[in-house]
Formats: sequence, structure tokens, C-alpha cells
Amino acid sequence: MKRHIATLAGAALILICGLSATGLAQESAQDDALALQVQLARAHASPGAIDGKMGKNTQTAIRAFQQMQGLEPTGEVDDKTRQALEQFSGEPATIDYEITTDDVKGPFLDAIPDSMEEQAGLERLSYTSPAEALAEKFHMDQDFLKSLNEGKDLGTPGTVITVANIADAPPIKGDVERIEVDKTAQAVKALDGSGKLIAQYPATIGSTGTPSPEGTHKVKGVAEMPEYTYDPSKLDFESVDAKEAFTIAPGPNNPVGAVWIDLDEPTYGIHGTPEPENIRRESSHGCVRLTNWDALQLADAVKPGVTVEFTQGD
Repeated sequence: MKRHIATLAGAALILICGLSATGLAQESAQDDALALQVQLARAHASPGAIDGKMGKNTQTAIRAFQQMQGLEPTGEVDDKTRQALEQFSGEPATIDYEITTDDVKGPFLDAIPDSMEEQAGLERLSYTSPAEALAEKFHMDQDFLKSLNEGKDLGTPGTVITVANIADAPPIKGDVERIEVDKTAQAVKALDGSGKLIAQYPATIGSTGTPSPEGTHKVKGVAEMPEYTYDPSKLDFESVDAKEAFTIAPGPNNPVGAVWIDLDEPTYGIHGTPEPENIRRESSHGCVRLTNWDALQLADAVKPGVTVEFTQGD
């Protein structure tokens, strides 16, 4: 972005591509929020889909980060929090990325049917566009990715775009010995053997009609890119009319996303989602829903027998 300096009546004016002072302030706030979200994600205090906004997911992530660092969990970025974040600031928050042929080769679906019965007729629950695939690759809200790259064709190999610098986020440090599903905070917390918080993710946890489990459970196993089976003898979703069991093919837009962490409570698990931007904004069918990338990161750090406790928080 080119900056042009002009003077008027002795006062220096900064004119940036015709933006007003209000526009500049909004752009600066977006840049600050983006940088903060990337830092939090690197620290395993996930803000969910990176969108350049200081929303509830980001504020919850700030509190989680503060807790990890032994700071007062205020949800505000004070001087001590800013200093603690510096260890995750070595690399730029955004990078240039050249779209590859693999990014755009698909196959892509025209759209994902709303009905599970219709989804069952598809060979694979793939992405619907290169933009969706790229947004997920870089842990971003799809609309935000497009706004950062306005006017660029996200479906053409060789196009250089701006993305969040988070695709190769490091794995969780330490062994996850316990998972806490905090229904009040709408968050999944990963703790080590000493009870220290080592990762936290925003989550959609159950609903009024189909609440999540209570009490303490165990992880039975993990399945990446799972099929999803709906059995009306075990499940009763209002949106499903089928009287016979059916199976939905794997894919990132499968109802349980890219991974399923199976619990010892029948039909319940921690899993991914086809709509990462809606985490904490929509209800689930009783399970615990994370973004695909957060669910995969957690799945890589757990093993059968890990305790999963459903709580109401503090």
C-alpha cells in the first residue's frame, strides 16, 4: 500500500489510497487483531477462524493465554500480556503465498446440501472452492481471506496472496492427560499431568434440545476423515426424516469434519466442522465441535484413555 505525504496549512496529512481517518483506524485495528490472533494460535490459545476481529473467541483466547502464562485472566492485552506474547512474534503475522496447482485441482462441490439425506448421496464431502480450501489451510475465515486479497483470483495457480502465517503451527508441547469441556466458556481445554493448561480451543457444545454429556468420560480412539453414520434408532435429529440408517462420505465438509475423537459415551465425540466461522455461534447435536484444524491438533496430542470431563466452568 503506497503512502503519500502532503501538507496543508503547515499540518502533515497522511493520505493512504483515499482512505479517511476512520478507514485508517479501522484498518489498523484489523491489522492489530490479525497479528494478535496469529500470536495466540501459535501459543495454542486458539481464536478459532482468524478474522481480524476482537470478538468473543479472541477474548476467550486471550484469557486462556494469560492463564497459561500465570497472568491474571482479564481478557485484556495489558503490558504483561504483551510482553508474554513477544515470544510468539518472531515471524511476521502474514506472508505472501503463491497458489499452487494442488490448491485448485479439487475436485470441488458446487454446494453442500443442507439435508443430511442429500449429503449421503455424495461420493465425498469435499470443499466447494479453492477459496474455502485455502482459508482452511491457513486457519482463516473465508470472507476475511477474500477481503485481504480483494481483486485477486483465488482459483488461479501462480497468484500471490496474503495469508495468516500459521499453516505450520507447532504441535502441543507436553502430553495431554486430561481434557476439560467447559460448557460455560464454550471451550475445550487440554491439560497436562500436573493440571496445567497447555492448549485451549473455542467450541460449540451441545444444545438445549440435544445437550452434551455430563460427568467424566474417556477417549476411546481417533479417526481422521471419518464417515458419518446416522442411525435413527440411536439419534433423533429434528432435521432428519429418514427411518433407516445412512452413511455420509468422508471429507472436510462431512458433518463431523476432518476428525472424530471418540468418547466412551455412545454416539458422542469431539470433532471438526464444515463451518469453522460458526464455532460458538451455532448449536451442535450434543457433541463437541471444533474447527477442523483445532480438532486435528488436539487429536494428534491425545491417546486412548485420556480423561474427558464435562464441566460448567468456574
